[in-house]
Amino acid sequence: MFAIETNDLVKQFNNAKAVDNLCLRVPEGSIYGFLGPNGAGKTTTIKMLTGLSKPTSGSIKINNNEIRFGSLKNRSDIGYLPDVPYFYGWMTPKEYMEFAAEMIGMDKKNLQDKIDSLLDMVGLAGVKKKIKGFSRGMKQRLGIAQALISEPKVLFLDEPTSALDPIGRKEVMDIVAGLSGKITIFFSTHILSDVERVCDRVVILDKGKVLTEDTISNLREKYAINGIILDVEDNRINEMLETLSHLSWVKKASVTEDKEIKAYVRDMTTAQHEIPKIITERRILLKKFSILEPSLEDIFMKVVNE
Repeated sequence: MFAIETNDLVKQFNNAKAVDNLCLRVPEGSIYGFLGPNGAGKTTTIKMLTGLSKPTSGSIKINNNEIRFGSLKNRSDIGYLPDVPYFYGWMTPKEYMEFAAEMIGMDKKNLQDKIDSLLDMVGLAGVKKKIKGFSRGMKQRLGIAQALISEPKVLFLDEPTSALDPIGRKEVMDIVAGLSGKITIFFSTHILSDVERVCDRVVILDKGKVLTEDTISNLREKYAINGIILDVEDNRINEMLETLSHLSWVKKASVTEDKEIKAYVRDMTTAQHEIPKIITERRILLKKFSILEPSLEDIFMKVVNE
């Protein structure tokens, strides 16, 4: 079953299409990375998916329920943390959670237990400090707790780690990782290392259109860069580099700052067979032989620039 389905979703402003016939199928229970350069249409899409903006055309389903602009029907199925959430600074975390629950008309039975559990999950249990004194990271963690108050089936996160320091990013990403398999998370971000850490699948969007969509492992295989890393004894580095530079199936070879040889080859199978033979014949001590996998950043740049 798909948690999110869109069919030919379009959002047009005057003569420009911010989202252009977008078709998504987000598996239930997945953490789904939603990527694209600035202006790709990511936030516009999220606003339509959450019912906050009216599509020009097309349809949206969340857990098989149609989402319509302005309708409150099935709205409790959706949790949403915008890129710049707003909080009432004079409230404590618990007061803010109680306010959020009241705004959506939640039953007060067992509400305090639920609030306490959510605040504990995001590391804010027992915090009496007013929100105005919170760091940005603390506010983002509170925002996640608030977005989960209705026990939604899908959680939308729009740039949740943007402008956070390394500690704040780690705290937020630990929470997201801990939700894996418990809820569907639609995760929009430009921080690709965060996506590599937690996402099951990714879609890359540009100018409102899908460029590619797949699991990260499949994308790495598809966009393989045919590179290898060799670590040999220091006094044989130049000899090995010279040898590789004269082989027809080696495109480029160089020495890294770590004194390892990085080589890009035309045929990985040939490299895997021939390099060990060369090293054995010349009695060179091999410390490491590894295949370079493209990072998500490598894939992103290649897909967007093609």
